[in-house]
Amino acid sequence: MPEGHTVHRLAAAFERAFGGQPVRTSSPQGRFAEAAQLDGRVLLGAGAVGKHLFLPFAPAPDVDPASPVVRHVHVHLGLYGSWTFAGEPGFALARAIGAPRRRVGEQEEALGAEEAADWRRLVPRPTVRLRIAGRSGLADLTGPTACEVLDAQGRQDILDRLGPDPLRADADPRRFVEAVRRSRSSIGALLMNQRIVAGIGNIYRAELLFRARLDPLVPGRDLSAGLLEEMWEDLVALMAYGARTGRIVTTQPEHRDLEARILERSRGARQNGDEEAGVVPREKSFYVYHRQTLPCRLCGTAVRSGEIAARTVFWCPRCQSSRSRRASWTREHPAAPWALATRCDGEAAA
Repeated sequence: MPEGHTVHRLAAAFERAFGGQPVRTSSPQGRFAEAAQLDGRVLLGAGAVGKHLFLPFAPAPDVDPASPVVRHVHVHLGLYGSWTFAGEPGFALARAIGAPRRRVGEQEEALGAEEAADWRRLVPRPTVRLRIAGRSGLADLTGPTACEVLDAQGRQDILDRLGPDPLRADADPRRFVEAVRRSRSSIGALLMNQRIVAGIGNIYRAELLFRARLDPLVPGRDLSAGLLEEMWEDLVALMAYGARTGRIVTTQPEHRDLEARILERSRGARQNGDEEAGVVPREKSFYVYHRQTLPCRLCGTAVRSGEIAARTVFWCPRCQSSRSRRASWTREHPAAPWALATRCDGEAAA
C-alpha cells in the first residue's frame, strides 16, 4: 500500500495536470456510475490527507471549494489501486503511482514517446474504474479500495477519523503526542493506526522506531512528550523528503555502505530513479526494513522481525532496547538520530 508521501505526490500531479480546468470523466469498467454526473465539471484542485486523495469538482472554476455545490471524489488506493497518467510532455509529475509496485512507495514508468504523443487515442483497459481527461492528458484509476463521490460533510466525516498528517501545514502534533501517551498499546501498533497519525506505513514505522532507538513493544503511555515531539519532527522531515523525491531514504551517509544488504521474497526491488547517478539505492536506504537476520548497520546484532498490528515489524534488539528516552544511546553514539533531519547532503538526508 502506498505510504502517505506517495498520495501527496499524487495530489501534486493532479494539481499540475488538471487544476482549474473542465475535465471529461467516465467509468470504462462501469463500476463508478457517478462519473457521468461529474463529466464536464471543473476539477478545482486536489488534496491529500494521510493515504486519502480528495478531488473537488465544481460547475465553474470560481466556485468556493467550501460551497455545497462542490462534490469530492474520494480515492483510497489500498493494496491494488493505481493511477496511470498519459499526455503531452510535462503534463504530470509522474507516469504511474500505486500498484503494482516494484519500487518503494510508488512506481513511475515513462510511456514511449509515440504513446504519450497519441494519448487522446489511448483506449482504456476494461479494469479502469475512473478516467479523467483534460486539455493536455488523462489519468486512469484501477483497483482502488475506495472510489466514491462525497459532499462536504462526507469528506469531513473521513477527516474526523484521521490523526494529524505530518505533511500538512494544518497538522497539530499535540494530537499525536496526546493520543500516544493516553494509550496502553505498543508504539509499534500506534504508529500504524491512522487515527493516531495519518500516512505512516510499514517502512516509515520500522525506520522511525530505529532512528528513535525505541523498542516497538514499548507502551505509548511510557513515552515522554519530548521524545514523541522529536519523533514527529523526524517524521515530518522524512516524509517531506519522500514527497519531494518519491524515495524513502532514512540512513545517514556514513552508514550506507555498512552491511548494505536487504532480504525480500521477490527479486530485488528498486526505488524511483535508481538508474540515475547519485541516488541512494534501495539496499542502502534503510536501517532495518526487510533486513531481518542481517547484521545491524551500527552494532552488528541480527535484525529481527515479528508481527504487530497485523504487519511485519523490523527492529534491532540491541539498538532499540530503549523503553523511554534516547539518553543512554546518545552517550554511546554522538551522531544522534535526530541530526538526520537537518543533515542534507543531496540524497544524503531525508
